[in-house]
Amino acid sequence: MQQTFEIIISGQVQGVGFRPFVYSLAKHFQLHGSVCNNKDGVLIHINTTEENAKEFLEQLLKKAPEISIVQSKSISEIPFKEHENFKIIPSVTKHKINIPLTPDFVICESCKDEIRNPDNRRFGYAFTTCTNCGPRYAVTTQFPFERANTTISKFEMCLKCEEEYNNPEDRRFHSQTNSCRDCGIKLQLVDKDGRELNDTQSKVLKKAASLISNGAILAVKNTNGYLLCCDANNKESIQRLREKKQRPSKPFALLYPSVERVKNDFKLSAPEEKALTSAIGPIVILNPKVNIPHLAQESIAPNLAQLGIMLPSTALLTLLMDELKTPIIATSGNIHGSPIISKKNGAIEKLYGVADYFLHQNLEISFPQDDSVVRFVGEHQLTLRRSRGLAPNYISESTLNVEKVLAMGSHLKSTVTFTPNSQTYVSPYLGNLDSYAVSERYRESIAQYTALLKTKPKVILADKHPQYQSTIIGIEYIEEFDASLRLIQHHKAHFASVLGEHGLFKSEDKILGVVWDGTGLGEDNAIWGGEFFSYYNHEMKRINHFEYADWIAADKMAKEPRLSLLSMLPDSEKHISKPKFSETEWKVYQRMLENNKLKTSSVGRLFDAVASLLLDIKTTTYEGEAAMLLENEASSYHGEECIDFLSKLSYQNIPTKKILQQIHLAIEEGVSKTRIANSFIHTLAAVIIKIAVQNKFNIIACSGGVFQNSVLVEKLLQMAEKKGIELKLNRILSSNDENISLGQLWYHQHIKN
Repeated sequence: MQQTFEIIISGQVQGVGFRPFVYSLAKHFQLHGSVCNNKDGVLIHINTTEENAKEFLEQLLKKAPEISIVQSKSISEIPFKEHENFKIIPSVTKHKINIPLTPDFVICESCKDEIRNPDNRRFGYAFTTCTNCGPRYAVTTQFPFERANTTISKFEMCLKCEEEYNNPEDRRFHSQTNSCRDCGIKLQLVDKDGRELNDTQSKVLKKAASLISNGAILAVKNTNGYLLCCDANNKESIQRLREKKQRPSKPFALLYPSVERVKNDFKLSAPEEKALTSAIGPIVILNPKVNIPHLAQESIAPNLAQLGIMLPSTALLTLLMDELKTPIIATSGNIHGSPIISKKNGAIEKLYGVADYFLHQNLEISFPQDDSVVRFVGEHQLTLRRSRGLAPNYISESTLNVEKVLAMGSHLKSTVTFTPNSQTYVSPYLGNLDSYAVSERYRESIAQYTALLKTKPKVILADKHPQYQSTIIGIEYIEEFDASLRLIQHHKAHFASVLGEHGLFKSEDKILGVVWDGTGLGEDNAIWGGEFFSYYNHEMKRINHFEYADWIAADKMAKEPRLSLLSMLPDSEKHISKPKFSETEWKVYQRMLENNKLKTSSVGRLFDAVASLLLDIKTTTYEGEAAMLLENEASSYHGEECIDFLSKLSYQNIPTKKILQQIHLAIEEGVSKTRIANSFIHTLAAVIIKIAVQNKFNIIACSGGVFQNSVLVEKLLQMAEKKGIELKLNRILSSNDENISLGQLWYHQHIKN
């Protein structure tokens, strides 16, 4: 006897071809009914027997689209309703949505084949997508995910695209981003004064590639924002880009034409290749095989051995790279410190003095995003920047969404986390709130989320540092949203982020938390950054830290490693740092030290001090530069014996000054720089294991920007395994301040004290 069953599938199921998949499966089962997107995900009605309905659901879950993520499913019998056939029903809902926001997906192989095939009608079309690939989050304006609720809606489909869209046998059946050269997005190539260079769409990319090959800097509007591109083997072009972008030494990412070319030049492990070719398509930090002849490597990543590599994420970049056939620089389209630009007028205004030419397109971008960045230590993934392809969802059992919470995150590497429903939305990396432009993008993102999700928060979570812009803005929102405020200590939020990521809040074991970073206001008003915590039964306590040193010259200390060295050297040895200062500077900083009362335990600043001492680094031009150069030096050491600079010492708080004394002694004794750098990191790893063993911790959870250091992570993994200790690090989240907003949420939800 025929019955009517209702199936609800929740999760990442909108914008991933789920309804066409359900339609095809229903036809295979010869079922009558309907499928539509709704506020909770995908709603299915079918007429069949109970046994057949359960079999249908089983096959649906087993064969679901690869880029979908099913969070929950339900099946129930409802009053019988006659269906003549099976239909996809356009979604119309006025309810608040309760689903993840689908991220952007990298161009699929089928679309690549089409744009390269002269006999295909999409040959050379730079915005080719299908149900399996293309922009989603970047072009969303409302929900559910229907064409009418995206910025692509202004491009009315031609008859041929309509036929594909309505054909159940076509890959573009109900593909909401469907378009072609006749009805879709147009490219425009202009010089910096706005003079158009192209006559036809078919010639645009050939001309753009020619300009790059001839040394030009080209601003390219991809579907997630502008990129600045130039020839990766043209030192003059790269140097010109550095000067114009105000980025003197920070590494640039490279866009490669194919994975085969990457394999020719780099040592590509299986996990690295999988990430590089995934639907996320992040930048992956890789080790070159040798000095690559067709790359100006020293200009791309000065003094660093590794390079950031990505493959084309869109049809536009695929076609451009097919023309070029050689790697190019592809860096965010912005001025140093500003957010990525996505609007034509903004690009013309802000990149006029940077780019020689502009490749515009007329698709509006709702949510601009940088490219995500990952690196691997063996099979262990470290996320360095969580953005395109990864944001804005975080699907986790650790989240208990019973309140409407907005977590404001940190001041540097800002993100926001919002829980308007049973989902958790974590924004992409937004940038450093020192910048007015980033601060405005940060506010705009919050306004977009509250409007899109039709909900205002009732609880605001912010960092305890009163001068963080994220905290200042959070306090402003209390009145606007009629919300309450809770302040959460920076490093405890870090610790909570890794506990939540690994589902450790319910652990019956006592857990050691190790949080090392550059800065964060501590509960004793010192600048913390070298902290050890314990977690047990929803309580978190600080149990140890690196010894305090003077914090001088405010934010200048983070930009001048010589100041960290001066501060952290013992009084009897501060003269070692004197050659790094002028006479006037030396006198000024001596007076600062005499009068200073602000202290720090920062391991980030300890890395700076060691880099200054060992590598003679006085100042830096980008955040983390000294630590990266020190890591690069350490990774060059291939000897077996490391020095533990604290092995023969007993101590309570970790003695920063002793470490520097021992390093200076090793330099005096002629120990190689590579061995000293590696031994310093070895010493830090040994400290963690020693504290864990002494206090009988079987689980260590590490967070904070210092744990982006691959040498440190590799040593920790090896040492922990030998001792039978479980090591937990941020993997899906970045270990840096990007994780603070989600850590604040989890702390609020799980920690009693």
